[in-house]
Amino acid sequence: MGKLEEAKGILSVLGMPDAQTNDRSAYVLLSLANLCEKDDWSASSKPTLRIIDIMNFMAMNYNKRYKPNTRETIRKNTIHQFVEGAIADRNTDSSSRAINSPKYCYCLTDEMLGLIKTYGTNKWQEALKAFIEQKGTLTEKYSQHREIVRIPVNINGQTLSFSPGEHNQLQKEVIEQFASRFAKGAEILYIGDSDNKDLIKNQEKLSSLGVTITEHDKLPDIVLYIKDKNRLLFIETVTSGGPMSMKRVAEIDGILHDCNCWVIYITAFPNTSLYKKFIDQLAWETEVWIAGSPDHMIHLNGDKFMDS
Repeated sequence: MGKLEEAKGILSVLGMPDAQTNDRSAYVLLSLANLCEKDDWSASSKPTLRIIDIMNFMAMNYNKRYKPNTRETIRKNTIHQFVEGAIADRNTDSSSRAINSPKYCYCLTDEMLGLIKTYGTNKWQEALKAFIEQKGTLTEKYSQHREIVRIPVNINGQTLSFSPGEHNQLQKEVIEQFASRFAKGAEILYIGDSDNKDLIKNQEKLSSLGVTITEHDKLPDIVLYIKDKNRLLFIETVTSGGPMSMKRVAEIDGILHDCNCWVIYITAFPNTSLYKKFIDQLAWETEVWIAGSPDHMIHLNGDKFMDS
């Protein structure tokens, strides 16, 4: 058999679902093992590779070329299951790396590398049996390791966790620091995570308040509702993306067809230096909160304080 069929066979005997024993997944395994067609499995290694590196390896060594927009398919339908199954691990050089980092990378686990190195030898069956017997323990081990670096946050009275990264760290600050000062008693109607774009999405409540969302509409990072004051707060948390610009405000206004709430637009920044970089993009009649100075807000609506 060629390397592709051998890789598919390895994934199959490990009990991976059919969707993770196909050609794509086999090529990913070969890439993570740094294994070319003429190499013995004993020559396997565990380089740290980004998705683009994996795709480049496939193209260069197996003439298998996937389109650039296939990266997300590889991540969601192969890599994700490899990580969950203790076949691969992610960011072993920096466990707190954000998922949208260009340096986000993967490699084989030590246990998986040790296993495949025995393929084709008289040690294979014994090593395979041991790996399968350990698989539940290994999955728990790597799952606990990943959970340690997640960011805990108290949301609507329950503790959830964000994937690591400065964007999610700022969202945590908004929930735990901003809301306790300027939105006491607020309910979170929407918040996304880098791993889960709809970590909380109270579609029914949003609709009852006149917020009409289609699959093409993009909510800001956080939506809060203060019931006793009937205030709806739309918050963008800025670490790299855009703030509450005129365009962004207009987009949100477009989904407020029957909303009778007092709508407030807020941009949250981690520090003053980043705020200064975006100051010329901020829309009038919006608010700014800076995590580094949590007790204060900047109001871009000074006319409210002028005599008419």
